[in-house]
Amino acid sequence: MQALVVTPVKDAVEASLETIRAVKQSTGRFAYWVFNDFSSDDTKSALQAASQEMDFKLIHLEELTDHPSPNYDKVLWMSQKEALEAKVPLIIIESDVTVQPDTIERLLSFAHNTPNAGLVGAITHDEQGRVNFPYLKFKNEKRKGAIETNRSLSFCCTLLSIEFLKQYDFADLDLEKDWYDTHISHKALDVGFENYILMDLPVGHRPHGSRPWKHLKYSNPLYYYFKKWFSGKDKI
Repeated sequence: MQALVVTPVKDAVEASLETIRAVKQSTGRFAYWVFNDFSSDDTKSALQAASQEMDFKLIHLEELTDHPSPNYDKVLWMSQKEALEAKVPLIIIESDVTVQPDTIERLLSFAHNTPNAGLVGAITHDEQGRVNFPYLKFKNEKRKGAIETNRSLSFCCTLLSIEFLKQYDFADLDLEKDWYDTHISHKALDVGFENYILMDLPVGHRPHGSRPWKHLKYSNPLYYYFKKWFSGKDKI
């Protein structure tokens, strides 16, 4: 086993199953865990059928907590614990991302050859092969290959090195937050690691496919910001 790969799922079942199939078709030796974060009964049934067909570990968070979705903190705690016990890196591939067959092996190869790497992210592309959200900050980047960056990485498709996992305990995460990629990106830098974005390792990304309500930002921005600020959703 070279890595623990995890995917959190909250409905968006078609996109989630596409993500899962792509991971299962990947090369390399890795364990694969899918976290079902209080999805609908239909999604739960589809995931259970997929786990039997494709042989991955399916964890229903509703069986472990009564805290409503999102439960990214619990995904991170459990994943870190398993990765440390297995002495392997953790790779997060979110449910709106489609990897290539060699994506996981290339992330692992880069991390192995870059001892001080903390986080290593694959660049996200749209269907036309253009850099898209959340990495629009790199869309005009002319450099190729690996770029060391102080800017935050997303968890869309990101490796967290075993050495970084040893240095920062995810039990210390702020439980008032919903998402932790920005915080963990900065924490890796704070404790002396380097973060990288791999411009030559594209993965397909459907922005907000794992959180469809965020499309309101474009179709109904007033309602989006109401939900974000007054309903306490999407705390970063």
